[in-house]
Amino acid sequence: MMVKLTPPMGWNSWNTFGGQINDKLICEMADVMVQTGLLRKGYEYLVVDDCWSLKERDGDGRLTPDPEKFPRGMKAVADYVHSKGLKFGMYSCAGNLTCAGYPGSFEHEFIDAETFAGWGVDFLKYDYCYHSPIIHGKYLYSRMGLALANCGRDILFSACSWGADETQEWIKGTGASMWRSTGDIFDTWDSIKNLAKQQERFHPYNGLGCFNDMDMLVVGMYGKGNVGLKGCTDVQYRTHFSLWAFLGSPLMIGCDIRSMSQATLEILTNEEMIRINQDPACRQPVKLTGIWTGDDILIYAKFLADGDLAIGLFNLREEKAGASVNLDEVGLPFSTGKTLELSNVWTGEKSRVKNSTIRVELEPCDCAVYRAKVVDIR
Repeated sequence: MMVKLTPPMGWNSWNTFGGQINDKLICEMADVMVQTGLLRKGYEYLVVDDCWSLKERDGDGRLTPDPEKFPRGMKAVADYVHSKGLKFGMYSCAGNLTCAGYPGSFEHEFIDAETFAGWGVDFLKYDYCYHSPIIHGKYLYSRMGLALANCGRDILFSACSWGADETQEWIKGTGASMWRSTGDIFDTWDSIKNLAKQQERFHPYNGLGCFNDMDMLVVGMYGKGNVGLKGCTDVQYRTHFSLWAFLGSPLMIGCDIRSMSQATLEILTNEEMIRINQDPACRQPVKLTGIWTGDDILIYAKFLADGDLAIGLFNLREEKAGASVNLDEVGLPFSTGKTLELSNVWTGEKSRVKNSTIRVELEPCDCAVYRAKVVDIR
């Protein structure tokens, strides 16, 4: 059974393409993930989401790829993805049907896991539509978790039950390596903001081996594609990426990477932000009270493996706002004789905290994220 020690990273077809997927598209995405350096930065999973199969199982009860979309079958696609040094992901559902109305894996868990293993699948996103209303989710996900653990191949189990049935309370017992805590994301600032503000109660349930998935990234969509809607600015996308990375969410790209802007590529490949996300300690973030903050100013700290702190100040308002926090909140009152040396993740600017207080002015929808070292007060 796959055990992932840091949040998974990759690309998923749903946000941009929905059901408009095929062999050629997936192979092109594999090429681009390598050519643009995304794989080198850690984005290793290429995941085919819903709508890949025929609407009925074959005579042996097995799922069958749509021959118009995938004429070579899924093993050939997986082989091509693997040839690029990537890992291959697919999608199914705990119900009789997937969310788009294709056959789900309910009561076919073991035969489907065997099928996926035979095709060379490395990652399974497992949704929660059309599930039995009289069987609790923990049993449905345990079934597939057990099936994957006994299929003869390491397949990362990505549970997508949207936080239903208090997912966080039982999901670690199913063998899942990541679990969705919310409903679907859309390419709007309101959606990003809403999902971010839901996370506080889930922090204790996110961690090593079973990561809280805040849903796929919409960075670089600009209102285009399956969940496009209004679109966002680059500043909003940067804050979106920063929040997901800081809070330890898996980072699954959702835009069309074949045509992404330079700004999009720079956001998605920021080494220091990814380094915080992939920190080997995988400690939960701590929400700080701050000074004179409101509901739309989020301030977080995270204790990193090497003794550094990550500190993030996020302005969810569509107007300028100040954000301040006393170092006493991170364990560094004046009496310690210590302060923090800050390195801004996005600008590279270095500074030293004075008077035991971090104070920043944030533009609308913007953020400031720092990697901070504990140093002596001079």
